[in-house]
Amino acid sequence: MKTNLRLILIILGFMLINASGTFAAKLLCVSSEEHKGDQTVSSCLTKGEEFAIIDDYGIVHILSPREIALTKAFNPQILEQRAYSMKYQELAPAINPLKRRAVIVPNQ
Repeated sequence: MKTNLRLILIILGFMLINASGTFAAKLLCVSSEEHKGDQTVSSCLTKGEEFAIIDDYGIVHILSPREIALTKAFNPQILEQRAYSMKYQELAPAINPLKRRAVIVPNQ
C-alpha cells in the first residue's frame, strides 16, 4: 500500500514539473484589446497595429517594422495565424519553433 502511494506521488510530481513548463512564446497584439482570433496577424499589421512577442518568462518584446519584415522572410506562417490581444492571451497559440534547414557549404 505504501509503495503504491509513493509511486503515485512520484508520478504526480513529474506531471506537475512537466506541466509548469508548458507556456511558450506567443505573438500578441498590444495596440488593441479586442482581438480574439477574428483576423490574421497580417491583416492587423496592414492596419498599423503593433504586435509583441511575450516569452515564457513574461518578457515583452515589441516588434519593429524591420523585425516584422525579417520575421516574414524567415517564418511567413507566423503572420497567417489568428491575432489575439493581451486580454485573450490564454487563447492565443504558441509560436511554433522554426524548423532548421540544412545549410550546404560549398567546397573550399
